[in-house]
Amino acid sequence: MTVAVVIPALNEEGNIGRLVEETLRAIAPEVLGEVIVIDDGSTDGTGAEIKALAARDPRVRYIRHRARSGQSAAIRTGVLAAQCPLIATMDGDGQNDPADIPNLLKVLGSPAKGGPALVGGVRVRRKAVGSRRIASLLGNRARAAILKDQCPDSGCGIKVFWREAYLRLPFFTSMHRFMPALFQMYGHKVEYVPVNDRPRVAGQSKYTNFNRALLGIYDMIGIVWLRRRTRVPEIVEDTLGVARLREAAPIRRVGASVASRQTH
Repeated sequence: MTVAVVIPALNEEGNIGRLVEETLRAIAPEVLGEVIVIDDGSTDGTGAEIKALAARDPRVRYIRHRARSGQSAAIRTGVLAAQCPLIATMDGDGQNDPADIPNLLKVLGSPAKGGPALVGGVRVRRKAVGSRRIASLLGNRARAAILKDQCPDSGCGIKVFWREAYLRLPFFTSMHRFMPALFQMYGHKVEYVPVNDRPRVAGQSKYTNFNRALLGIYDMIGIVWLRRRTRVPEIVEDTLGVARLREAAPIRRVGASVASRQTH
């Protein structure tokens, strides 16, 4: 199985090129399928850094949004463009360590056999300043009380998951912060692994404690409503001969099967 590393980036000149080069070294060539950077309307040299790397390594792909659309939209653009069954995400600021991705992949299981469909990172020895660490702690406690998704670090950008399982989830702005809860809503198992946390080398954070808190409260109300209205039926019989299908299992295309039989 190969993995596509999807990295959303907004004005990350000085960070993104270094992060992509690290990723190419950190993941074994037989495992790393591609590194996709989604430029969410940057106004600095982010694009130039990635296009220079893409010219040297065909595994590097650069996609640019015409206008800023947000981190969740950038991640979805990358996942839709990916050609690998497994996806790894990282933030473009370089604070996630790509060397952690192989460890997360080891824990990822087969959804068809009840294994974890998503493995999230839990940052240890946080490098964020005191106010951000306190805000993160309070935010995680609030979501744990409301959503009960057992996610110890909702703000950690490094995750690995099955592409097809992700694409079955409802999309909305800021959904990247609620992926564990969404995967669980759709019947998937989720696990967590300790990961490294690094200081930002260049640029500035795109979020403040206030807008994180305000958006978080608004989104959690929506998640609670969505969870109450979501129904995922379990298929126990299929005339194609599949006894039991999971939501993330590959779908056999009936038309293709019929065409195949007709040509033989």
